[in-house]
Amino acid sequence: MTLATDGVLAELKRERERQQARWGEQNLDPAIWLMIIGEEVGEANNAALEHLLGNKPDLVDYRAELVQVAAVVVNAIESFDRQQRQTGG
Repeated sequence: MTLATDGVLAELKRERERQQARWGEQNLDPAIWLMIIGEEVGEANNAALEHLLGNKPDLVDYRAELVQVAAVVVNAIESFDRQQRQTGG
């Protein structure tokens, strides 16, 4: 890993902590997780499009949305792992 990667992972950890504080532990069905991830990816797409169309001067929102996408994916993996441990799978 590079120093840049370490910084991104630290930012991702902070976003996961924020999500955990807001929503608590979430143990959702995989289909629900995929819908949530899709919604977050849609927000990243929208932020990139807004920049492309000249409505946003930079890609700050795009980057922030990508961090949220990654954090939701981590949350989905954590949820999956918890559920597998509970069912012995």
